[in-house]
Amino acid sequence: MPKRANVLGASRPKWMEPWLFVSVITALFYMLFLLYPLFTLLSKSVMGADGSFSLMHFKTIFEKAYYGRAIVNSFKVTLAVTAFCVLLATPLAYLTCVYKIRGSRVLEVLVLVSSMSAPFIGAYSWIMLFGRSGTVTRFLKQSLGFVIPDIYGFGGIVLVMSLQLYSLIYMFLSGAFKNMDQSLIEASESMGCTGLRKIVKVILPLLLPTLLSGALMVFMRTFADYGTPALIGEGYTTLPVLVYKSFMGETGTNDSLAAAISIIAVLVTTSVFLLQKFVVGRKKYSMNALNPIRKRSLHGPGAFFAHLYCYVVVALSILPQVYVIYSSFRNTNGKLFVPGFSFNSYRTAIQTVGRTITNTYVLGFISIGAIVIIAVLIAYVVVRRPNPFNATLDVVAMFPETLAGSILGIALLVSFSRRPLLLSGTAFIMILCYTVRRLPYTVRSSSAILHRIHPSIEEASISLGASDMKTFVRVTLPMMLPGVISGAILSWIMIITELSTSIILYTTRTKTMTLEIYSQIIRGNDGIAAAISSILTFSTIIALAAFFKISGKKEINF
Repeated sequence: MPKRANVLGASRPKWMEPWLFVSVITALFYMLFLLYPLFTLLSKSVMGADGSFSLMHFKTIFEKAYYGRAIVNSFKVTLAVTAFCVLLATPLAYLTCVYKIRGSRVLEVLVLVSSMSAPFIGAYSWIMLFGRSGTVTRFLKQSLGFVIPDIYGFGGIVLVMSLQLYSLIYMFLSGAFKNMDQSLIEASESMGCTGLRKIVKVILPLLLPTLLSGALMVFMRTFADYGTPALIGEGYTTLPVLVYKSFMGETGTNDSLAAAISIIAVLVTTSVFLLQKFVVGRKKYSMNALNPIRKRSLHGPGAFFAHLYCYVVVALSILPQVYVIYSSFRNTNGKLFVPGFSFNSYRTAIQTVGRTITNTYVLGFISIGAIVIIAVLIAYVVVRRPNPFNATLDVVAMFPETLAGSILGIALLVSFSRRPLLLSGTAFIMILCYTVRRLPYTVRSSSAILHRIHPSIEEASISLGASDMKTFVRVTLPMMLPGVISGAILSWIMIITELSTSIILYTTRTKTMTLEIYSQIIRGNDGIAAAISSILTFSTIIALAAFFKISGKKEINF
């Protein structure tokens, strides 16, 4: 049967195609606001005091124990968190997807909500509960004479981030289980492969690519996190904290040293990203759930322990948000909590720092507007106009996923802190950083829905006399909107909970909620911090509800 000719863009010479112009413009955008800043950062890292080429900053990092210890600390924390997340998420996904767990739908929603808050808010909540003056700590000491282990340092960081980020792997694995064919499991059981042997020999190999993708996301987020180590680390310095201290230190700054540390971090995350892609490429499987997994009932002790595991893990992960919301309604005497409940913390927060709430929403919505426009254009040229140039553009658009927010922020500052393009200190540089860093979510969702729209629909419009652009605006774009809006909502959630980028770029006029929460925690104003944290949590819950309503999905696939 002859192949139907693709009439998209066939009515004019290739060099006159409007989509070629779009490809060039978006490429220039990334060259100016991503590649050029990263190149500037690299140049800064190899620049000596006299402006000549020098590797003295890298030599300093690897010679001085303080810097080497921070690098080792980052690896220890990141690997430990990733391992714990895998150990927590894999059994949880298996139990909720293979067996009938009472309230599993509620558990999924709670896991999702727990994943969308800023990790440092979880650190703040755990400190209020189990810190040296925490509620649980004081109760156990006064009532039972029991002193709990110290929550600060390495253990505290791993605890907080593991309970907050395991949900990412859980969501990846849940999606994979839904695409797994029951026939594979039945075939293995008929051959005598049952129990733990079935899980190790059959199920885990099929899930390995998905598991690695989730583990990569956990690795990247842990490696890039500034707020949690800064709050609960107590001297346990990691690379993001080191970058911040070098670039924004109170006793002096060293831009070149901060740039060198940043380059090391970029090399680490990029290497891990490429290694994961290589492994997944060799272990990739295609699964179609023609016969989806049918959930089975559990009985006896197995049912009890399965339910206990699921409930305890989810309860611990949602506990920080619940306790922060509870604390936001408690009375305070200015700083410390006192008996009684009221809305005083919310009133004080809105009256004194209400501008930060406004800033968060305004900067977030402007960034999302830019993200939607750019993501739609990139998705269209990548999917509908495939060529090596657009494929490269797609890779570049995904690259910010591997960058820590503080590093991208520093790269933009060192690149645009002087004329002719002076952006430092403006709201625009924050919007720019948010846009570049959070674009991948919307590009991915836009491309996914565009793949499901058959080109023949656009071809029919063009054959009836409509131009390429008119067809895109009138036909294609309306069909893409559910996927575009879904991705934009996820991008918006990530923007409003962003700390590491904001803390590098903000001024007093552009302070956001996450920055205000962090400032209030440092000052000891627990009531205001809890109130703003709760507003942020409510914002993410509303956004998630909108995502499910618009997308029609019951889960999120990153």
